[in-house]
Amino acid sequence: MFTGIIESIGSIRALTPKGGDVRVYVETGKLDLADVKLGDSIAVNGVCLTAVELPGNGFLADVSRETLDCTAMNDLKTGSPVNLEKALTPTTRLGGHLVSGHVDGVGEVVARTENARAVEFRIRAPKELAKYIAHKGSITVDGTSLTVNAVDGAEFLLTIIPHTLSETIMASYQPGRRVNLEVDLLARYLERLLLGDKAAESSLAQGQGNITESFLAANGYLKS
Repeated sequence: MFTGIIESIGSIRALTPKGGDVRVYVETGKLDLADVKLGDSIAVNGVCLTAVELPGNGFLADVSRETLDCTAMNDLKTGSPVNLEKALTPTTRLGGHLVSGHVDGVGEVVARTENARAVEFRIRAPKELAKYIAHKGSITVDGTSLTVNAVDGAEFLLTIIPHTLSETIMASYQPGRRVNLEVDLLARYLERLLLGDKAAESSLAQGQGNITESFLAANGYLKS
């Protein structure tokens, strides 16, 4: 688990094809690796990776085909800057929100607008994630815990303050960039809880598991 508070900007030193997937070498910059052991988790642009080698100035991790297919990791090249965060501990301050490091989908930056010293980004999420994104709710973008300022369909607006711009890779975002998105864990659990006993049925029996207004009304969650 992570908090979405980025600890360092690192960079990709090498991407090596290995048995059908990829081994990535990440230089970690100012990230303190003194307490990191082999097998520990580190989030790279919001993707939870396992350290398999610790050469001193960074770590190596294996990236599976599943991860490459479901995230924007395929867009990384040698030299690409990346957001880094070590896994939280019981004494870690939860400055952001609970983040699993399991990316839900890939979004796209569709607009960038200067707003005084801040920068506003409009990001388009995959349609299937739109229901989990709420005004003033939390979302993780490339591992950074952020507050949603507005929602319009599958697009949402973020206002990024100067500190966040300087401590993450968001300052480099331009329209067309693909970003890793992880929605709020609470929204996913709530959806599952609302299914009640139907959660034990197959997705076909649930109507593909979608929560609809008619489902909520039929199960007493809405008053007529």
